[in-house]
Amino acid sequence: MKNQIAGKVSKIETMGLVDGPGVRTVVFLQGCPLRCLYCHNPEMQETFGKSDSYQAKDIVKIVKRYLPYYKKEGGVTFSGGEPLLQKEFLLETLKECKKEGINTCLDTSGIGSGYEEILDYVDLVILDVKACDKDLYNYITGGDFSLFLKFLETCQRKGKKMWLRQVIVPGINDNEESVKTLKKFASTLKNIQRIELLPYHSMAKEKYKQLGRNYPLAKTPEMDKKRCEELEKLLK
Repeated sequence: MKNQIAGKVSKIETMGLVDGPGVRTVVFLQGCPLRCLYCHNPEMQETFGKSDSYQAKDIVKIVKRYLPYYKKEGGVTFSGGEPLLQKEFLLETLKECKKEGINTCLDTSGIGSGYEEILDYVDLVILDVKACDKDLYNYITGGDFSLFLKFLETCQRKGKKMWLRQVIVPGINDNEESVKTLKKFASTLKNIQRIELLPYHSMAKEKYKQLGRNYPLAKTPEMDKKRCEELEKLLK
């Protein structure tokens, strides 16, 4: 593996239990084009933010340490930030992981390019569904809804297994109508293995303060977890 591309990695978590099936190593890549109102990792937004440099071989070496714990379902998950922003590094690392027989997962908002080949080396896509319509999507993220739909269409064409996730925020989408809209949206898709509602929390407030930035949802209360669980039942 000569002349490998260097990737910017914000952090690596081992023995993760929520970012894909089984026990996983989670690699958080630096940089994200979206500016979501409820972003809980604002320190990962800037492409040249605080991060460490890794090559594919470095990531594979770390991941392989935990092979005994992965068993059949576990493996590695690439998250962020938005991992698709570092497409060359991501592709190279995914290829090396698959050579070692490691299960791979991509945790993404679907905003990026060059993912046609990347998806060929991904076993599961965890797709962050910010919203199911253009206007709300733009309000939450400041991004282009059509790019999200393009990525989703590519996943469908390639038959990728998928989990859908949506953050539920009081005053924005914490109602039955929004959840039913998500359910209807998901019903048009193939290979959806799971849909999860994630209750909004405000733990990122301190991060924004440290970065010298205003927190967009400073006056928004945290989402009640029990209410979120009730709404999730509507997806059954």
